[in-house]
Amino acid sequence: MKIRQAVPADAQQLADLMKRVEKSGFMLFEPGERKTTSEQLQKRLFSMDHKSIVLVADEKIELKGYLFAMNEGVKRKQHCVHVAIGVQQGERGKGIGTQLFLALEQWAKDLELHRIELTVLEHNQSAIALYKKMGFAVEGLKRDSLLIDSKYVNELYMSKLL
Repeated sequence: MKIRQAVPADAQQLADLMKRVEKSGFMLFEPGERKTTSEQLQKRLFSMDHKSIVLVADEKIELKGYLFAMNEGVKRKQHCVHVAIGVQQGERGKGIGTQLFLALEQWAKDLELHRIELTVLEHNQSAIALYKKMGFAVEGLKRDSLLIDSKYVNELYMSKLL
C-alpha cells in the first residue's frame, strides 16, 4: 500500500471510489447524491493551493482510500485544514485510515500547520475510535445537524493540534 498525493490522472478512479464509500451511510452525501464528475475533480486537483491536499491509498494502481485536507483560504484560518476521509468497504480496519492520517500529519507539520479538524456522525464508533487513536479530541456536538432516514442525527466536532 502506497500513500501518495492524488494527481489529476486519478480523478476518474477517485470519483468512483468516493461514490462507493458513500454507500456506507456514514458520509455527508447520501448514496447516489454526489454529482461530481471526474472532469470537475480533475480540475479541482489541478488547481489546489499548497495548503490543501488530497491523499490516496494506492494498492497496485487501485485506490482503496482517500483523505481530503482543505484549507479555507481565509487568513485567520491559514493554520488549519478540515478533513474528509473515506476507505472502501472491505478495506476498513486494515490500517489504511491510520496510514492516511500519518501522511497527513507529516504534510501538515512540513507546512507548519497547527490544527486539523473534522466532523463525524456521533454513532460512527469505528471512525471515532480511529480519530481518537490518531490523537483527535472531541470539541463539541452539532445537535440534529443531519437528517438521515427521517431521523435527526448529531455530529461531533473533533480536532488535533500539532
